[in-house]
Amino acid sequence: MSLELEQHTLQEQFEAVIKTEDKLLIRDFLDDQNISDVAVLVEEFPEYESNIIANMSMNRAAHVFKILDLSVQKRIIHELPPNTTASLLNDLPADDRTDFLEELPSNVVRELIKLLDPDERKITLSLLGYPENSIGRLMTPDYVYVYPYNTIEEVFSTIRKYGKDSETINVIYVINQKGELLDDIRIRDFILNPPDKKVSELMDDRFVALHPDDDQETASEIFKMNNRVALPVVSASNKLLGIITIDDILWVATEEFSEDMQKMGGTQALDEPYLEMPILKLFKKRVVWLVVLFLGELLTATAMQFFEGEIQKAVVLALFIPLIISSGGNSGSQASTLIIQAMAIGEITLKDWWRVMKREIISGLLLGTVLGLIGFIRILAWHSFAPELYGPHWMAIGIVVGITLLGVVLWGTLAGSMLPMILKRLGADPAVSSAPFVATLVDVTGLIIYFSVAFSILSGSLL
Repeated sequence: MSLELEQHTLQEQFEAVIKTEDKLLIRDFLDDQNISDVAVLVEEFPEYESNIIANMSMNRAAHVFKILDLSVQKRIIHELPPNTTASLLNDLPADDRTDFLEELPSNVVRELIKLLDPDERKITLSLLGYPENSIGRLMTPDYVYVYPYNTIEEVFSTIRKYGKDSETINVIYVINQKGELLDDIRIRDFILNPPDKKVSELMDDRFVALHPDDDQETASEIFKMNNRVALPVVSASNKLLGIITIDDILWVATEEFSEDMQKMGGTQALDEPYLEMPILKLFKKRVVWLVVLFLGELLTATAMQFFEGEIQKAVVLALFIPLIISSGGNSGSQASTLIIQAMAIGEITLKDWWRVMKREIISGLLLGTVLGLIGFIRILAWHSFAPELYGPHWMAIGIVVGITLLGVVLWGTLAGSMLPMILKRLGADPAVSSAPFVATLVDVTGLIIYFSVAFSILSGSLL
């Protein structure tokens, strides 16, 4: 049976069950489904979204709730009765609960925190105390730890006792009596060794740890470099505070990717789903960069006004202006996108700037030569069919266009590749050197290059 047919059947079954209004039957049906399938039901039946969460066993409801979109989560919390909201928030993992609460207004957060159990309230307030976008906001205190003197048999007893409430048991953390992290050991190492062996015999004292004030993007890079499913978070004195799991990092990576794509498109990052964002707020997000880009394009008109005399003397030059500026803008946008993406995934760093520049110089020369030859051949072909179009100076015009394309494409690749690195060096987000911004910059400078080359070659003939 296809996935689409299975989902359609599931939706029909749900409609039949929900109409019975039998809470026990509804709960049994929902608890019998996969978490992802229940999330689909919430999406397909928004009129029943709060009923779905309220009629599930709370532990499973928490698992469904944490994978829903923020806008859906807000509606559900608003519709649920206080006692159900309290149970749901208390059952949410601390990191997911913190992630949800930090998106809400402060007055709402204060009221919801009052619903938490004392221990959960303490943990949540602690996590919310860390800077936004820091590792501290993502870490969970739910993990399994042991001591060096424990035997493997005692480790498994600890896992059986506390593992159910742990975020993951793939990695077990070794601490001393002061709570300082000594090592992290994968579960397979315990499984493959005899029960009477001590934890200290498995330790190699090599581990990678994060700090709560570290940036979330930094953690993403560390996860990738070390191929880990979980990493410990320690204080400045090496006290184990919590752990970060790969699922949280994947959410961060997805959000960062979405923000970068929006910025590269020439708009501020959206902090709400597109269809949920008020139109005036969406307008404010888009208008700022649009005005900046428009003001930048006004410089193009200024540049053309500066060369007005040359255009009047050789009107034919105006025919190639769109060709010139679009080629430069396209090459700049290409380079900018490639470099921003490579920086985002850690393929290049600021210290690689010279290697990047050398590669882009070569790329720009090759790309510019190809486009320059095509431009020259185009003029040659048109001259063969219509000699009067470019007149007796068609060869000089072709050379001007060819050389200009080479120069503009070379400049575009250099500007598009270096601007993100310069912004990164200044502490700004490289994504703001978006394709439209680079294209605007290259448009203006492309005209200067074009008319400078034209004046040098055509001076004394057309000019």
